[in-house]
Amino acid sequence: MSRPAAIDAREVARRALRRVDAAGGFASVALDDAFAASPLTDRDRALATELVYGVLRHRARIDRALDAAVTRGRLRVSARVRTALRVGVYQLLWLDRVPAHAAVDDAVAAVRRTGGARLAGLANAVLRRVARDGEPPLPEDPRQRVAVEHSLPEWIVDALAASVGDAEVPAAAAALAMPAPLVVRAVAPVDVVLDRLHSECPTARVVPVPGTRAAIAVEGLGAPSALPSFQAGLWTVQDVGSQRVVELVAPEPGQRILDACAGVGGKAAYLAQLAGGGAHVDAVDVSDAKLARLRETVARLGARGVHAVRADLTDPSAPIGDRYDLVLIDAPCSGLGVLRRHPEAKWRVTPGDVAALAGVQRRLLDALAPRADRALVYSVCTFTRQEGPDQVAAFLARHPGWRVEAEVATWPHRDGADAFYAARLARR
Repeated sequence: MSRPAAIDAREVARRALRRVDAAGGFASVALDDAFAASPLTDRDRALATELVYGVLRHRARIDRALDAAVTRGRLRVSARVRTALRVGVYQLLWLDRVPAHAAVDDAVAAVRRTGGARLAGLANAVLRRVARDGEPPLPEDPRQRVAVEHSLPEWIVDALAASVGDAEVPAAAAALAMPAPLVVRAVAPVDVVLDRLHSECPTARVVPVPGTRAAIAVEGLGAPSALPSFQAGLWTVQDVGSQRVVELVAPEPGQRILDACAGVGGKAAYLAQLAGGGAHVDAVDVSDAKLARLRETVARLGARGVHAVRADLTDPSAPIGDRYDLVLIDAPCSGLGVLRRHPEAKWRVTPGDVAALAGVQRRLLDALAPRADRALVYSVCTFTRQEGPDQVAAFLARHPGWRVEAEVATWPHRDGADAFYAARLARR
C-alpha cells in the first residue's frame, strides 16, 4: 500500500502529470488545481511548473534514456512509477541547478511509496545509470533525429515537413519545443501601456513587437492578472498569431460581425477595438464556462458592441442573425500550432483526431458561408495542411462563388508567434 507523500514541488508536479496522462486535460489546469489543493511558495510553484512542462516537452527523449539505462529489454513499470522516473530524469538531464543525488533520492522515495522496496531498488539503479551515462546518441537519420531530439511523434514531424519543407523542419521543431514568450496586446495606446508596465515592473523587459499594431513582448512581468494596468483593461494577453488573424478580418464601424467559436473572448474584444466600438459582434460558443470568461474579458477591456451567444453553429436554428458583413471562424483544431504552450497535445492528438476535426471544420464552413455577405475568415491554430490550406481548397471546390482574398501563416521559428493559418475568403 502506498504511503502519503510530503507535498512539495516535485510531488505536485507528479500529481499534475498523472492527471494529464489519465484525463487528457490541459497541464495548466492540472497545475492550477494542484496548487489550489497544496499551496506552495512562489519558488516551489516555479519548480513544479518547470518539471511538468519540461517532462511533457521532452517525454519521448526521457523515456529513451530510461530504456537505455535498463540492462535487459525496455523498462516495464506502471504509469505512476514511470511518472516518478520521468520527473527524476528531467532533473538529471535538463536542470543543472538540481543536485543529481537530490533528484535520484526524491524519485526513488516516490517509487518506494508506490511499489515498495524492490521497485525502489530498480529505480535507484536506473536513475544512477542515467546520471552517470546521460542519454544515448541521437539517430543519424535527419527525420528520426528531429523526432527524437525534440520529442515529436513522427507523424507530427511529417506534418511539419509538408508545411515548411524538409530544410526548415529542424528549426520549426526546435521552436515548437521551446517555452512560448509572453506577448500582450495593447488596448490603450502602445506608448501608454509601455509607460504603465515600466512603472509597475521596472525590472521587466517590455518592448513593442516589430511589424505589429499593438503587440508588446514582455519578460519578467510576473503574474499578468495581478497588475493594476491589466485589471484596468489597458492590455490583455494575446499572441501575435492570434492578433494577425483578427487584423485579417479588418472590421469597420457599423458592420455586423459573427465571431464563431469565440472561446474566452480575446478575438471578439479585438474585433470591437479595431472597429472603434462601432460594430455589432455576436460572439458565439457552445460552452457556458467559456462564455462566462468571455463576458469578464469584454467587461474588463471595455469592448463595446460584443454580445455573447450560446449556440451550436452547425444547427440551422441557431439563435444568430441570418446575414453578417463579416464572419470569423476560429475553428476547433488539433492545436499543434500552440505546442509551446500546450506540449501535452502532442501526446494526446492522433492523425485520426485531425481527420475528425477536419470534418467539424468543413461543416462549420458550409453552415456559415451563406451568412457572410462580404468576407469570411477561416483560421486554425495548427500547421497541418489537412486543417489549413487543403481545407480551404476543398471549400472553394464545393463553393465556386468564393475566392481567396488573402492568407496569413505565422510560425514560432519565423515570426516568434504561435503557428496559425488563416484565409480571408470573399465572394466573387
